[in-house]
Amino acid sequence: MEIQIRGEKLKITESMKEYVDEKLGKLDKYLGNSENVHANVIVKVKGHEQTVEITIPLKSFILRSEETNDDFYAAVDKTIDKLERQVRKNKTRLMAKQTKQAFEFNFESIEEEEEKETSKIVKRKVIEVKPMDEEEAILQMELLGHQFYMYKDRETDAPCVIYKRNDGNYGVIETE
Repeated sequence: MEIQIRGEKLKITESMKEYVDEKLGKLDKYLGNSENVHANVIVKVKGHEQTVEITIPLKSFILRSEETNDDFYAAVDKTIDKLERQVRKNKTRLMAKQTKQAFEFNFESIEEEEEKETSKIVKRKVIEVKPMDEEEAILQMELLGHQFYMYKDRETDAPCVIYKRNDGNYGVIETE
């Protein structure tokens, strides 16, 4: 796996690089063709906290995880564990997708475990998508107490989703 690591407001030392290389090596067993895989690691510092963000773009999927901790090494450990859990938790979905198209996961390396968390759709909802601007959508989302809200943009008449980010700001997903 080719790893590109960079720091924002932080100089990445050789020991930090080696630690990330070693820990990302744990994921090689899940990736079928790991020499063609590129991992992007960004380390950010805000106050005394360090945020480690790892993004691994694959052909059909993007594995991404972000964790914040006072200690860089603990943040890396948490981020890698989160990525590993993503692959394990979604194993059945990923295998179903693999039958439809070429895929780069190696599922033989995942031990069979009891699926304690079986996710399923428990509710289906039909909504009326109303034309509004972003400010109205934020207000509506906050009034409902949701983390996201779908609306029709008043200017473009395209469906959009506004969502609350982990940093407290908002993001907008627009469609074409």
